[in-house]
This record gives sequence, C-alpha cells and structure tokens, in this order.
Amino acid sequence: MTAEQLLRQGIDLLRDNDRLSALASFEKAYSIEQTPQIQSYLARCIAMERGQFQEALRLCQEAINRETHNPVHYLNMGYVYLNEKRTDEALRSFRMGLSVGDSDEIRNLLEKIGTRRKPVFSFLSRRNILNRVTGLVLERMR
Repeated sequence: MTAEQLLRQGIDLLRDNDRLSALASFEKAYSIEQTPQIQSYLARCIAMERGQFQEALRLCQEAINRETHNPVHYLNMGYVYLNEKRTDEALRSFRMGLSVGDSDEIRNLLEKIGTRRKPVFSFLSRRNILNRVTGLVLERMR
C-alpha cells in the first residue's frame, strides 16, 4: 500500500474508534513518506494510545510549521491537548485552526466543548482550588 492509502485507512479506523489499528497504519505510512498530514495524525494517535504527549506535541508543531494553513494539524494538536486534560490549550488550537481554514469537525468540537466562563478570581489560575470550588457552587446556584 502507498502512504496515501495507509493515511486514508488510518483516518477511517480513527473515525471507527479503532485507535490502535489507526496508529499502526499511520506508523507504516510515516515510514514510507513523512508528510505533514501523516505526521499530524500519527501524533494524535501516539498521544491517545501511548500517552507520549511531548513527542506528540513536537510532531504536531513540526507539521504546523511545514503546513501552516491546514486546519487538520490544529485539530490533531487540539486532540493531543484534550488527551492531556489541557482544555484551554486545546480550545486555543481549535480556534487557531478555524482562523487558517474552515473545518466542520473543529466547529462541532467547539460546540460540544462549549465556551468557558472567566474564572471567578481572575488573579488566580483557573485550576486553583478556590476558583474551582467557587465556580462549582455558583454554577449549581444558577
């Protein structure tokens, strides 16, 4: 199979939620040809299946540097951030993807995740326990 065929197969497997098989397809495709799109999808699967977030982020950033106007790379980087529970960075990546090109998948993800309100205490980080507890209490009161 060619690298392009393996890429398409991997994307289909990813849509069917068969991440391990998708990873194998992307790895085979990447060994044949190292295109930015293959690199981006490979990074997404590495993060999901192996938990190698730093390597995945490096691959995504490399793909973005090679093809800055492809929203798929930002989508995959956003998925890497979501797997690492870094929602703010994921949202930033998705929005950046929309700024370089239109993507229905990114729009659907942004709708699903929703927009986040500002932290109750803006001088503290969003993850600070005081912001988290106060935010939960206020949300339940609404």
